Amino acid sequence: MEPQPTAPELIGQSPVFLDALAHASDVAEVDRPVLILGERGTGKELLAARLHFLSPRWEAPLVKLNCAAMNEELLESELFGHEAGAFTGAAKKHRGRFERAEGGTLFLDEIASASGRVQEKLLRVIEYGEYERVGGEEARIADVRIVAAANVDLRARAARGGFRADLLDRLAFDVVVAPPLRNRREDIPLLAAHFAAAMAAELGVPFPGLAPAAVAALQSHSWPGNVRELKNAAERAMFHWSRASGPAQIESVTIDPFDQAGAPKGAQIGADAADGSAARAPVPRAAPALTGPTNDLRAHLDEIERRLVTDALAVAGGSQTRAAKGLGLSYDQLRGIVRKHDIDAKKIAGFA
Repeated sequence: MEPQPTAPELIGQSPVFLDALAHASDVAEVDRPVLILGERGTGKELLAARLHFLSPRWEAPLVKLNCAAMNEELLESELFGHEAGAFTGAAKKHRGRFERAEGGTLFLDEIASASGRVQEKLLRVIEYGEYERVGGEEARIADVRIVAAANVDLRARAARGGFRADLLDRLAFDVVVAPPLRNRREDIPLLAAHFAAAMAAELGVPFPGLAPAAVAALQSHSWPGNVRELKNAAERAMFHWSRASGPAQIESVTIDPFDQAGAPKGAQIGADAADGSAARAPVPRAAPALTGPTNDLRAHLDEIERRLVTDALAVAGGSQTRAAKGLGLSYDQLRGIVRKHDIDAKKIAGFA
């Protein structure tokens, strides 16, 4: 007997990320359309999978479709199917995504790219629970939950007439927001280590860990590509480390693969990039690197986090406000880390 699919693992412990997970978990139980909003690379598809697998429909199919990947005719056919002879090249009947998702969930990514005609047909499915194949006359019942996603402001687009306002109303029974990585910087070390460790396993080498300087540099980047961009950078760093006979840990990360050694400007984090987005964060003082590979990923990351914050507090004279600013964190985020590791800021500053 094959194992049943389960909700995908979503990694993070920042408050804004945990809030998004809790929101998705709550609305998963209600059999209504849900809209997921977020920038590219923020994990909207993973949140959609969480909605499905935590819903009463979890044993039925989860079917996905990127609306931006097809023109109007092909998208319509892929969604609703078509009858043989419906158009040139339609030699046989085609089952659409609604039919394949029967009883389950249909995830429509980049819904803003759907044409007006497709939007009108989607609205009819949501309102009346039925549709017709392209070239067909028989009404088919759709027992499907729709989860849609967009990386644009759909309300603004609807106000300009670029998206049907009535469809937006139906889709947005509830709205889950996937937070950008820049708003959950405390998750960056955990995510980077997770991706790098997975790459190490793929390469058949031990995961050496991330040096504190590399972690600090990763946290200084703006990550316009969000988690997807971080994944590429972490895997790339692990690959290059595996090919070098250098430091015990990963000490540098190349974020832009086009910006390699020998290029006119900054090949790696720490070099002077033209836009300043890859500037090196100050390397923590008195923060010795952990040596040798480790199999306890969580303990390793906790130790890096504790050392970075302890060093930042020492440099800031015990001021948590200045330490938070130096690490690119909010005051509340730093306070959470201080409490988590029971760090005595006054003692570090020499007042106790």
